[in-house]
Amino acid sequence: MCMVSVFMLTAIGQESRMKRFGKCDRAKESKKQKLLKEIEDRKLPYLTPKDVQFEQLSKAKYAKLYIRRASCVPQEIHQKVQQGLTTLQDCRCFAQDLVQIKEKDVLTPVYRLLVGDPGSTYCYLNTRLFTIPWPSRGVEVKYSSDEIGEACKAIKDLNEYLHVEAMKVLLDDCSADVEEIGFVAKAATSTLIKDSGSMKDGTYQSKQSSTSAVLKDRTSFNVTLLNYMDPSRMKYLKEEPYFGMGKMAVSWHHDENLVERSTVAVYNYSCDDLGPAADESNTSTKGRDPAVWHVGLKIAWDIATPGLAFPLDPGDCYFMLDDLNMTHQHCVLSGMQPRFSSTHRVAECSSGTLDYIFQRCDVAMKNLQKDPMLGIPSLISLELDSVKQTEEIHNETKLLLCEINEAEWSSERKHQVIRCLLPYLEERQELRKNWMARCQSRLANSLPVDEQPECRPHWYNGDSDMPLPFDMEEIISLLSNQLLSEDGDVRS
Repeated sequence: MCMVSVFMLTAIGQESRMKRFGKCDRAKESKKQKLLKEIEDRKLPYLTPKDVQFEQLSKAKYAKLYIRRASCVPQEIHQKVQQGLTTLQDCRCFAQDLVQIKEKDVLTPVYRLLVGDPGSTYCYLNTRLFTIPWPSRGVEVKYSSDEIGEACKAIKDLNEYLHVEAMKVLLDDCSADVEEIGFVAKAATSTLIKDSGSMKDGTYQSKQSSTSAVLKDRTSFNVTLLNYMDPSRMKYLKEEPYFGMGKMAVSWHHDENLVERSTVAVYNYSCDDLGPAADESNTSTKGRDPAVWHVGLKIAWDIATPGLAFPLDPGDCYFMLDDLNMTHQHCVLSGMQPRFSSTHRVAECSSGTLDYIFQRCDVAMKNLQKDPMLGIPSLISLELDSVKQTEEIHNETKLLLCEINEAEWSSERKHQVIRCLLPYLEERQELRKNWMARCQSRLANSLPVDEQPECRPHWYNGDSDMPLPFDMEEIISLLSNQLLSEDGDVRS
């Protein structure tokens, strides 16, 4: 089911992700090369907590970063979450993702697992992940073992804790802003405030309630991307290119596919007993302790402001609040021990859930009817709006082609329908070819059998129950020629 849904999500009324991500990759690469050319061989400055100016810079340029040290997190949370993460690792739940960077297939050096609301998804680097569901009210979830079920429950409890903490921080910030604004207003317009005090109080309470609702939406994490990073198993760790911060486990990036201005909350767990130490050659790094995992933070494409590198002890949490993920970039700087992280997000899932897919299929099926006696299917409406909606939902195309060829349509009418239909077929053909190439790539075949992507949907040419052949090149060619022929008739 999940693999079928992945294919449908790539085809439902969307432009080719290959083209879109290709353009984004090229734009980012261009900015990166321009930045590297500008700084040439020098390294930009960055600060760690050992530097006197660290706190001042944090408040001035990185104020929406909030760090909560492990000692401030309930011990019960630590115990259950850390046990849950190691359980999921022991049960081989983590896997490398086959993603696309600069239009090339790449296996992530980080091992990952998505946990979250049942039926939700998260998309990054042209790959869509489906959640292993955490326990949810009204949903029966069956796990392959009780241990995995307990681990997912621990992650859900952590998710709720981080939501509450993020709300507290954001509401405190809002209250401080309101108090400061109120003080200034009172000094300038004290008479006005006295005369309309009751109205002002009511307006303030209404705004406060509205603000609280918005912040709740931006901190109601629906998924968490769990990461496992083991430096001893990561064959090649890139050097951080701008500041000389050392080896990176994850390069500079913004987190993708999130609700606008939503918070990202991260729980860190690295421990000496998780595995062997990494290569000691990493100790030459200046500025930060290379034995300790750090997160690097910088203002996106800015070389004037120093960057930050802050260390993470086991159990530390940090929050990227409001629009920090949009205005800044972050990276993960490798320590010497294996590390888990749980990165909680408000994923943009308006068109990325199983419920959404089923609803869209239901809409398409409402334009389909069957002869009660013969059982032969036909379309209810052939209006262009219906054709467009049907093709966006990726259904019923074979019937439409039969109608075009058999019905006595005018050339103009046939011309309109083919022009409407052809771009969707061409896009679908491209998506199928690209997905098949990814499924059959050398990297995909190098994965363990149970982790290899499957080329869906499965069907066989000549199967009368299937709407169209998998390879639609011939159909596209026939429609294109028909369109060219009609264009020629019009010009003559």
